[in-house]
Amino acid sequence: MTHPVMTAYLRSLSSHTGPGTAPLPLAAFADMLGLDGLALLLSPSDGPAELVQSHGEHTLALEDLQQVQGQGPSLDAAHHGALVLVPDVAEFTGERWAGLLAAVEALDIHAVFAFPVCIGIIGLGALTGYRTRPGPMSTDQLTDAFGLADTLAQLAIATAAHADLSDTALLDDPGLHFAEVHQATGMLSAQLHISCDHALIRLRGHAFSHDTPLLDAAREVLGRRLRLDDDGTPQP
Repeated sequence: MTHPVMTAYLRSLSSHTGPGTAPLPLAAFADMLGLDGLALLLSPSDGPAELVQSHGEHTLALEDLQQVQGQGPSLDAAHHGALVLVPDVAEFTGERWAGLLAAVEALDIHAVFAFPVCIGIIGLGALTGYRTRPGPMSTDQLTDAFGLADTLAQLAIATAAHADLSDTALLDDPGLHFAEVHQATGMLSAQLHISCDHALIRLRGHAFSHDTPLLDAAREVLGRRLRLDDDGTPQP
């Protein structure tokens, strides 16, 4: 990739003297790709895809929505290595993500593009962008996006080789965006004597049925203001 923004970033990597790696200029990358928002998700050690950095007014809501429903472009790219290009959400006719895209449109997001971050067949995460207007990315923009995803994959591998991924500068301070979701899942698992997988399903179901962000539902559990019984209904 020879785009000036990427060239400048690679130069900053080589001259960076602080801990970890130079912070990602996601706002500049989004502008480079003609996008209104951009999210980087990483899934180390085949774990869940974690939102680690983001830019854009609707990015957090888009990623939270996918976490609630357990489906979407970001998760397909991160878990299955799928390239997902949806230039017009309103005209998407595929059978994937039933019920998701109408909610995406309600966020005033009209195009979504998700690129797998991977090394060969080894999946590391996803780079997901959106626009508030429909329309495809240009050939040059797609080329830059592929190059950026490849660079981020190389960076993630190189960083993980020298430090615990959760301590690297790739991650936002104070940590993973959905860390509280995992904590709440563990609490529900212990309270209800069920597996963490089933506890997460309960939490997602509550968030979906009450039209609330997954992170907000998790914080209610952690604050002991919400406890879900065996059929998933809230208990005082």
